[in-house]
Amino acid sequence: MNVRTRLALLLSVSALALVGCGNDTTPTAADPKPGNGSGTHQDDSSPADPDESDSDSSATTTVPVYFVGDTPQGARLYREFRKVEADNPAVEALALMTAGDTLDADYRTAYAVDGTFADVEIDDDAIEVSLPDESWTTLPDGMTEEDARLAAQQLVYTVQGIAQDRLPVEIVLDGEPADLFGFGGQIGNEPELDVRAMVNVTSPEEGASVSGSFTASGVSSSFEATTPWEIRDSSGTAVKNGFATAEGWMDKLYPWETEVDVSGLEPGTYTFVALTDDPSSGEGGGPTEDTKTIIVG
Repeated sequence: MNVRTRLALLLSVSALALVGCGNDTTPTAADPKPGNGSGTHQDDSSPADPDESDSDSSATTTVPVYFVGDTPQGARLYREFRKVEADNPAVEALALMTAGDTLDADYRTAYAVDGTFADVEIDDDAIEVSLPDESWTTLPDGMTEEDARLAAQQLVYTVQGIAQDRLPVEIVLDGEPADLFGFGGQIGNEPELDVRAMVNVTSPEEGASVSGSFTASGVSSSFEATTPWEIRDSSGTAVKNGFATAEGWMDKLYPWETEVDVSGLEPGTYTFVALTDDPSSGEGGGPTEDTKTIIVG
């Protein structure tokens, strides 16, 4: 069985597993430090997709893709689940990632280069990512070292999420070890709380149509596991609010889920917002938030 076939089967099994357990985040402790590659199972199991098919070349699968957004702690990673062709999901996902092809307009990419990675190979010990050319080995004009670090983590979290394993990422050019924007050797994932946003909405997706009530879900690391939420109208005024209780906090991101009743709202466009609780009343920079446009019918 070749790597791409094995990866497609892995993603299919992960999606089915998620239907049974409803889990949205990693059940393990904080992520290992860069280069550790501990093999920890990931929180990126994709929601099952009724449009997926294994019968022909048009089969698709849903994968996690990491983008960049602004937070009180600076630029951090946010995750979107995206549908891609199942025959080569990692390469398809990285094309979306490097291009900054986001569903949420609040997100962007850290990559200040044209093109995308040439190939991805996943085995039991590492994930090998091939650069398209030598220009990717050094820092491009306009990219800071911090931008390059975040770009490397975008790559690592995306391919590890697809592989469902905390494998180290090996950068190669023409089959030989290479640097990515000056980062050499194996690149590992930095801990979640150092690189990911403290709250991330999984559902509703950007632009979702809702009515009656809907289930909102995501991940967070918020004070005492409290994840406040709001629905804001076009003026930015909160017209509904509440909170979800996550499964934990402090050491990593934990899943949260809550039912949101919109039956009393007039039809129209609103913004669903999930936030971190802020006991400092803004002294620490204020809450982190993730927003999704919703259409109430």
